[in-house]
Amino acid sequence: MKDQRDNRREYDAPGLRRSDLADDPLVQFERWFRAAVSADVKDATAMALATAARDGTPGLRIVLLKHFDADGFCWYTDYRSAKGRDLTENPVAACVFHWREFERQVRIRGPVTRLGAAEADAYFASRPAQSRFSAAASEQSAPIASRHELEAKVAELKRQHPDGAVPRPRDWGGYRLQPDSYEFWQGREGRLHDRFRYQRADAGWRVERLQP
Repeated sequence: MKDQRDNRREYDAPGLRRSDLADDPLVQFERWFRAAVSADVKDATAMALATAARDGTPGLRIVLLKHFDADGFCWYTDYRSAKGRDLTENPVAACVFHWREFERQVRIRGPVTRLGAAEADAYFASRPAQSRFSAAASEQSAPIASRHELEAKVAELKRQHPDGAVPRPRDWGGYRLQPDSYEFWQGREGRLHDRFRYQRADAGWRVERLQP
């Protein structure tokens, strides 16, 4: 087996100080997010989303952030998927953004609610036609005998909706994570990383430096 120490690399980004940070974590997130997007970082909107079932069994996957604002961070999926079932039983989640090119991570945690039907309809209608057909054909996370069977379901939907106007499935929609905690992580030389955590307080947000 290859010694994994061969893959070790050093961090050399500038430091992160409390004075560099916005008082509002959403403003700070947007600064880092826009920097990643502007630099054409691949999959800058990708986030690792962690959920847990009622019994605590964890689940983790990559999803794409679709929009965010003061109300929270939003993505779309099938409610019958593994993450959808977890969120029905235990409506709280955590996500992580990792922008390797900037040696940065952002961790966000909080309760999760479903988006309304109007928001789900609007986003579904904006997707490419093939993506709409795929979502309508798939019961996400459920077993299926073969790929051929799945492709046949897509073909049948295309026959039924030759104009491409396949409707949004009843069990497909959006979620919003409403943050109660953020952590901004900046890689530093010698693994002496800079970490700052924002937590909700009565009058806004409490910010504290964490040890690496």
